[in-house]
Amino acid sequence: MPHLGILAFAMPAALLIGISKGGFGGALGGLAVPLLALVMPPTHAAAVVLPVLCMADFTGLQRYYRKWDVANLKIMLPGAIVGILVGSLTFGMLSEHLIGMIIGVIAIVFFLLGLITGQNNTGSEEPKRLKGALLSGASGFTSFVAHAGGPPVMMYLLPQQMEKVRFIATCNVFFLLINAMKLIPYTLLGQFTQESLLTSMALGPVVVLGVWLGGWLQGKVNQTWFYRIARLGLLLTGTQLMIQNW
Repeated sequence: MPHLGILAFAMPAALLIGISKGGFGGALGGLAVPLLALVMPPTHAAAVVLPVLCMADFTGLQRYYRKWDVANLKIMLPGAIVGILVGSLTFGMLSEHLIGMIIGVIAIVFFLLGLITGQNNTGSEEPKRLKGALLSGASGFTSFVAHAGGPPVMMYLLPQQMEKVRFIATCNVFFLLINAMKLIPYTLLGQFTQESLLTSMALGPVVVLGVWLGGWLQGKVNQTWFYRIARLGLLLTGTQLMIQNW
């Protein structure tokens, strides 16, 4: 069984993943790995988090089934697959710290540009094939390397200002598919251990509770506040990535 000290940090992380996935499109889920990294090596933390992410995605699928934006997914998924393949082939060759720092800086700059330009108050942006392919490719890559795939996806989807349930559902099915794909290379690379899998299983009930709680909270906020929270999540994740990888 997992050590109680590890579970003391892992359970809040799993709850945060569930709330973020279930109600805010994963905006705050990137904070989970750093919580676990306080009590275990980052690579071990990533191996624990991946099955938890899959559980959260699958649980959220039941709430948001077929509410996603098909046009965006057709743009995003091919790019993400390429990004995962690149991450698999270059595993261990590139600096995780440098990648995390770059993504953190970009996320913060994107948030600040939104404030300066008043992007929240402008009309919605149409899906753009090149932008979507590049950012979803970056998401697949950074998701594989450090479970930091959220910021690139947020940067692509937030300007579209789509209805909040459609936004969450699109993020849900996107990450459900790419996290499931990541299970194969993670297994082949020997990332999973008996201890990591037992820890992930122990967190199952917590992440399910978090998804339910996130869905409940999402129903309590309007469209304006939903996007404010999502953008704040992007800022917090970007800041966390910078601090973690400084």
